[in-house]
Amino acid sequence: MNKKDLFSQMDKLESNMGSLHVELGALKQQLKALLEENKRLSIENQQLRKIFKRETAIHVSQLEPAVVTASSTNSLSAELPQMPVDQATAVGEGYDNLARLYHEGFHICNLYYGHLRTEGDCLFCLSFLNKE
Repeated sequence: MNKKDLFSQMDKLESNMGSLHVELGALKQQLKALLEENKRLSIENQQLRKIFKRETAIHVSQLEPAVVTASSTNSLSAELPQMPVDQATAVGEGYDNLARLYHEGFHICNLYYGHLRTEGDCLFCLSFLNKE
């Protein structure tokens, strides 16, 4: 094998590596999109289960009012969303919801809102949470 063949083989290998790198990047983006969708669907599923439990409990309580015990009404009232009494309570709930979203792994900053956090903590999100 002469030097020219060796160089052309090295050039071919380099171009193959470049195309593999591009393909790997595309696969990484697809995986990221799938992970974000999976997380979103998991949260949606969890919320739908809560709603289903609440609606089932309400339906059962309407059918058999004598069978409903104090413990079941306490658990039902704990699951029902509480309406804000005043504006300060509403602001507190919003802040709590954003903090919960952040701790579940989603961005709450204006740059990447709703996207899955894959790189760890986001300084923009943290600065938003630290505002009072």
